[in-house]
Amino acid sequence: MAVLLLGILIWWGAHFFKRLMPEQRARLGEKGKGLVALALVAAIVLMVLGYRSMEFIYVWAPPSFMVHINNTLVLIALFLMSPAPKKGALLNGMRHPMLTGFALWAIAHLLVNGDLASIILFGGLLAYVPVQIMLINRAEPTWAPGPKGSYAKDGMFFVASIILMGVIGYIHGLVGPSPFGG
Repeated sequence: MAVLLLGILIWWGAHFFKRLMPEQRARLGEKGKGLVALALVAAIVLMVLGYRSMEFIYVWAPPSFMVHINNTLVLIALFLMSPAPKKGALLNGMRHPMLTGFALWAIAHLLVNGDLASIILFGGLLAYVPVQIMLINRAEPTWAPGPKGSYAKDGMFFVASIILMGVIGYIHGLVGPSPFGG
């Protein structure tokens, strides 16, 4: 559990570094981007290793229909994390589409995983989102959406999200349980 928690803490720290310590981050210049990226890779590796090494501790049994809700939420999350909010029309006025998509992804995974390791992992990642939104809004109180794109771009990015979900689902099934059942 310590490895999993360390990974989550490094994830939080790497993402919050710019907001909580802006002078120190600015002093690092371009080198800072690489250091943050390295910290995020380390966080992901630690989270995966910690998650996979934890003993399965049953907390609750998700009903089977949650798989369909999970898949729908993940598809919406992928669309929110696509370029659609900046280049499309549907999500043009949304300030934090990527963080919202990340939150939906975490919620989706909490719905279908009833073990302690999953609750710690996905709950810890979900809890990061509102804190990050608060820090961004405090650091950048004024915000205006960019120019509105087209519904055709929304459609294009939605189709791309479906294809990406199929690819991710296939890979997910190779390294763990298939998100599509069966």
